[in-house]
Amino acid sequence: MPLPSPLPDSPSRWDGWRNYNSDNPYERLCLNFEANPSDEQIEENCRQLLVWWQKKLPLKSQPSNPATQLLRHGLDEAPKFLAEARTILLHPDSRRNADERLRARLKENAAAEFYKFLAFALADGLLKREDETNLYHLGGAAGLDMEEMRLMVESELGRRGAKRFVPPAPTPSAPAPRTTSFNPREGVIFAPVANATSPPRLEPGAASNDPHAEFARLIRLSGLNEDDMTDDQRDALCNMGENLGLSGGEAEDAIDAYLEEVSGLPPESHGIVATAPVRKAPAAQPPPAPAVKKPSQQQQTPRILEAMHAERFSPLSRDLERQKHPRFTSSIGAEMLFIPSGTIMMGSNAEGAAPNEQPLSKTNISCFYISRFPVTNAQFEAFDAAHRSKRPGWADENHPAVYVSSVEALKFCEWLSRHDGKKYRLPSEAEWEYAARGTDGRTFPWGEKLNRGDLANFADCNTTFPWRDAEINDGFAETAPVGKFPRGSSPFGAEDMAGNVWEWCLDFYEPYKGKERTNPRSALTVGRRIYRGGSWKSRASSLRTTTRNFNIPEYSANDVGFRILCECQ
Repeated sequence: MPLPSPLPDSPSRWDGWRNYNSDNPYERLCLNFEANPSDEQIEENCRQLLVWWQKKLPLKSQPSNPATQLLRHGLDEAPKFLAEARTILLHPDSRRNADERLRARLKENAAAEFYKFLAFALADGLLKREDETNLYHLGGAAGLDMEEMRLMVESELGRRGAKRFVPPAPTPSAPAPRTTSFNPREGVIFAPVANATSPPRLEPGAASNDPHAEFARLIRLSGLNEDDMTDDQRDALCNMGENLGLSGGEAEDAIDAYLEEVSGLPPESHGIVATAPVRKAPAAQPPPAPAVKKPSQQQQTPRILEAMHAERFSPLSRDLERQKHPRFTSSIGAEMLFIPSGTIMMGSNAEGAAPNEQPLSKTNISCFYISRFPVTNAQFEAFDAAHRSKRPGWADENHPAVYVSSVEALKFCEWLSRHDGKKYRLPSEAEWEYAARGTDGRTFPWGEKLNRGDLANFADCNTTFPWRDAEINDGFAETAPVGKFPRGSSPFGAEDMAGNVWEWCLDFYEPYKGKERTNPRSALTVGRRIYRGGSWKSRASSLRTTTRNFNIPEYSANDVGFRILCECQ
């Protein structure tokens, strides 16, 4: 549970205090293990929590007070447990041991979920090929590796006495009579192709030896149409097709053919073998079969594990990503924070949200690095020394670089990519919002309210703007040096994402469509480019993590800068 800012005085309005004696040291300090908090975040959260509990000590003399009865042993024990968590997390060896214990617990949870799906797949004592394929997809999404999953499957098959389903071999058709046609050249005979029939109609649940026909059957079992099918579901279906032996292009073509079929459009030729039978001449009717009890509707529905509905990013898979991609510092001194893969509801429908922040869009985002601070004057001038003449009079080398257009920012990223041998660029709008707010839908990077001067640099009492907040003093009339507002950092430790300077994004402005997306990028290559986060000139409401602003790519001003993203390799 994240630490709200400010902390509610009443324990009845905030359940996070209950974690003070958790066996997870991150939870005690209201930190997220997956976000890999910095030493500064650990120190700050511990300090705030100790102050909160210190203010509750007078309750010890009021045993009948409801708050005293609610807090109970925490009044005596909380400081000890919080200090212990701080010590564990600030010492490299003890933190490493704590991380290993948490990873073991995550793996146990992932394995337990895998066994649940496996038990479902083996309910009738048979493991079908498509179910096993989807089991591996589910387990992989949860962070399990293939060898672990194979061992679990084999072990469970043996324990239950279950078997893999082997489809019956297709009955060979009678060979077509060989005929001789016009023979213009000696030794060349034109004859019909033997067994030139379309695949037979498959009974529900039956498998086919033809990968094209089998994949077409699996697509139909999904029951999806063009309006329902998300990008994630299409990707999962493509993976299933490739597991059956199709190429990526063949799988895509099969999906397109299916969508045309269910939409009622005339099918186009995609090179896919048809699965519907061709009409044949009436044959002699076999004797009537014995009456069989008609199965229930539930039994008629083919049982198939929906891998595309699995949680895309599990805690274990996110932690494995973090181990694979440690933080680093670029050649120009930019601290690059790792942001694990995750899913957010992009946009806002809160009161006061702008129309261009709606509708909400479920957005899946793959891992990346983002700079802890906006690019500074010193860092940008390593690329363009002439920029020094553009510095505002108040700004030194540690202030964010302003008067930088998005075109210049992109050139800076290209230069740094060549210099470091990594792929730097501007963050997409989705990546920026995710890095700023995490996965819990917070309004500002730090939480829900902006009522203090130590959270962000915006239009406060030091400015003369009509929209200023005259009751808050953030200490700066213009831009501030980067890193002056650590208490306003995002869940991942990125600082200055609210206020100080607007930050360019990679995307051009487009309205949200409200559909689920994965790693979305603007399809436009011209127009007005997005920038995010608000600035020292902005009213408080413009510092929300969902606020969108935009201008022409060549625009520059004394309150617009940028930060960099590095792609995971």
